[in-house]
Amino acid sequence: MHMKLNYSIESNPEKTSKAMGKELHISRKHAHEISSALTGMKVNTARGFLENVVLLKQAVPYKRHVMSVPHRRGMCTGRYPQKAAKEFLKVLQNAENNAKYKGLDADKMKITHVETKKGHTFRGSMPRAQGRATPKNHETVSVEMILEAQ
Repeated sequence: MHMKLNYSIESNPEKTSKAMGKELHISRKHAHEISSALTGMKVNTARGFLENVVLLKQAVPYKRHVMSVPHRRGMCTGRYPQKAAKEFLKVLQNAENNAKYKGLDADKMKITHVETKKGHTFRGSMPRAQGRATPKNHETVSVEMILEAQ
């Protein structure tokens, strides 16, 4: 049984464009840090930022999950979550295409809302010695993004 996933905020349909990535196989921690970094960015800036993260040229600043995360040049603690950045690029591209379909100028839009939600957890197990097994669960994340015309 699949539950319907709704957006967490209401937005003006004439000025905004929405996109959602459901049950993406990425880390919840990485997704949270990327979403907090993207909020408030222009679309072109956000796309360049995510592409640089994938190419290991720019790090995502980490604010919440910072235990034993090293400092990066020119900023605070940070990492390069490539897999999560690729998925965020897909969601951003989808939101841009939705804006073009509505007749809005996608280049002048700003990311006003990015939220991550816990998705489905796929249960698994890893065999160990002596006939034992330990759980190896795969978590998923749902990402919602709202762009607003400026």
